Amino acid sequence: MANYLAKILLVEDERMVREAVRRKLENSGFQVFEAGDGQEAITIAQKDKPDLILLDLIIPLLDGISVLEKLRAESWGKNIPVIILSNLADSETVEESKKRGVSDYLVKTDWSLDDVVAKVKIILNLK
Repeated sequence: MANYLAKILLVEDERMVREAVRRKLENSGFQVFEAGDGQEAITIAQKDKPDLILLDLIIPLLDGISVLEKLRAESWGKNIPVIILSNLADSETVEESKKRGVSDYLVKTDWSLDDVVAKVKIILNLK
């Protein structure tokens, strides 16, 4: 079995975005699990217990805030670092996310893939 830096759950419904982020994370040494909707995200998180979750807010079946609420309601999910990766930039959405204990909130258009990987490493205390 390969030696990974950490397990990341990437929750993103746009396939091209998901593939680009997954490739960048894998090339940086992370094991990546993917979910295209909120329900799948919960299932994978419960089964694989990721070290960090990259979470889009506008996803099918269960939106990102609901996914966050469900994660935080379970003992194993209370302290999992979650980085929101969204196109939503309004202050209300950012505040709502922060109230639920997200580690960071990144607006997709403002961040490169290298920035996302760097942020993941900072939050997980990896060099």
